Amino acid sequence: MTSRPEYYTPQPYDPYAEEEQQGGWFNSDGYLPRRPQGHEVPQGYHQAPQGYDTPQGHGAAQGHPVPQGYDTPQGYHQAPQEYDTPQGYQQVPQGYDPPEGYGYDPGTHAYQQPAGRQASYPERTAEEEPAAPAEPGYHVPETPEVGWDMAASRRRAWVSRAVLLCVLAVQAVLSLRLANTAFQDEALYLAAGHAELQHLLHGTPLPIDYAAYFSGSPQLYPVLAAAVDDVLGLTGARLLSLAFMLGTTGLLYSFTRRLFNERAALAGAALFAVVQSTVVMGYFATYDAAAVFLLALATWIVVRTDRAPVAAVLLAAPVAVLAVGVKYAAALYVPTIVVLALLTGWPHQGRKAFLRMLLLALGIGALLGAGMYGTDLMAGVRQTTTDRDHGSDSAAFLLQRSGEWGGLMFLTAVGGAVSYVRRSRMNESPVAQRLGNPGWRWRALLGLVLCGTALLAPAYQIHLGTVVSLFKHVGFGLLFAAPMAGVGVTRLIGAHFRYPQLGIMLWTATLCLGISQADWRFGVWPDSSKMIRVVDSHVDRKGHYLASTPEVPVYYLRDKTTHRQWQGVFALEYTDRKGTYHQGDDAYRAALRDGEFDLIVLDGLTNPRVDAVVADAVKGNPHYRLLADLPFRNSSGTGHYRIWTKTS
Repeated sequence: MTSRPEYYTPQPYDPYAEEEQQGGWFNSDGYLPRRPQGHEVPQGYHQAPQGYDTPQGHGAAQGHPVPQGYDTPQGYHQAPQEYDTPQGYQQVPQGYDPPEGYGYDPGTHAYQQPAGRQASYPERTAEEEPAAPAEPGYHVPETPEVGWDMAASRRRAWVSRAVLLCVLAVQAVLSLRLANTAFQDEALYLAAGHAELQHLLHGTPLPIDYAAYFSGSPQLYPVLAAAVDDVLGLTGARLLSLAFMLGTTGLLYSFTRRLFNERAALAGAALFAVVQSTVVMGYFATYDAAAVFLLALATWIVVRTDRAPVAAVLLAAPVAVLAVGVKYAAALYVPTIVVLALLTGWPHQGRKAFLRMLLLALGIGALLGAGMYGTDLMAGVRQTTTDRDHGSDSAAFLLQRSGEWGGLMFLTAVGGAVSYVRRSRMNESPVAQRLGNPGWRWRALLGLVLCGTALLAPAYQIHLGTVVSLFKHVGFGLLFAAPMAGVGVTRLIGAHFRYPQLGIMLWTATLCLGISQADWRFGVWPDSSKMIRVVDSHVDRKGHYLASTPEVPVYYLRDKTTHRQWQGVFALEYTDRKGTYHQGDDAYRAALRDGEFDLIVLDGLTNPRVDAVVADAVKGNPHYRLLADLPFRNSSGTGHYRIWTKTS
């Protein structure tokens, strides 16, 4: 690009300095000389060439005769004479002096000649080559075709990491703003972890066989969480879960970036970070956060080793098995990881990807078999997973809850999968159109596997007919749907961020739903601090106690009492003093009639039917008196802790 040169500007009053027709001063060939327009041909000139019409209204001014000849104005040189007239123009007669305003200036017109040189009009012959343009004083730097370059760069890597840190900060803030006393599951796993620690370190007998009914190995997460709880308390155990969930989001970003690009990775991580399951599990001292982190780590290993030797995929096998050991329900997502070993390896290794999938499946199967049959965990697996009792929640109710807790992100993932099948190009650069992309069958399989995995938990819960733990299991599936959700967000925004408001609206809607649902979820159980203060002075190592949620006082009062001393409100078998065996509701009535329990704590929420049976049994019972009636507020409204103590 060259800068535009200066050109001559007519004087304020010049009857011959009319506007040039288009292309008169500058066109692609250079500068053309002016020729008089808008006046009649002076005497001594030949008529204009045939076909050239004088513009209307440009004749001689009325009352002013055309001058017969012109003297060369001062400062102008005589026109040179050695140039031939171009074809179509008559010879300019000698003796014609250029009118005022049509002088020649070598500084203005590159083709003008020095003074004193004679030439005919125009000065340049048809055979003469145009003068080379002057070297420009500056150069405009070349700009890329698009704003989003395909090539990796340090700047882009740091920008994406900075945005990821912002996403993680938002996730951490959303989790840390939750507050309540220990939920019964948190209290159960932490209390069991303390008991397991004592058993491992000092040989203290376990009060209960936790492995017989836990939905995860009591020697794994509970022990780790209890060790943290010994130092930092309940807050420390919850911060451990937050670390696991932040790590999960970071791994999700990494393997989504490997599958697609940075923008899809950031969008998927941003959606996953604000859904209810992620926010709650990030400040919930249960083994769900550890299990989903291990699943994410196994998936990351599978995706990162897609170009490595086939045997490298076996690194994911122990991690996947450990995830199943932490929580048995994680086995539901192991087949997805195995299939991903095939899909991620196919574009780079071809048929060797089948061997890759087979090796991973055999490795996981061998380790799982050794772990199940080499330990006593099979009873817990059967009771909490394979042979779990069915509930009474309807399929419509469970589908509604699943849609509320993960439906928006799931629909975004489905939209992303459909758009990815239709158009594979993930980069805006035109160069990407010439690159080889996976076929539509591969893209369809990838979308089907990732989106279909999000449906596994709702389908299994519908099979069981229970809503218990559904909100957490929905989060497990959304981990795998998140990459496609990221693709959906990028396609919704469009190339070069054409519609950023649509992506912002989607993320804001997901954020608002996540905040409201997490606040509701963390307020489901009542604050137990007042209750613990009341019963603290009424428990010891010898008593027998009944409570709606015995796990909570067992955790908070573990220095004074053990799990063996407490009875819940879901199942009871009792033999009365006459030797009669009772079970179910009759067992509660018989035990209270005999004054079996030294303290009774009911909340009216955990099992309202059995709470009503117990309340009727102690009414008018001479063995008990009401110790306290403590009101509380939860997400569903208000309630009361009713505490009875034994009088004799």
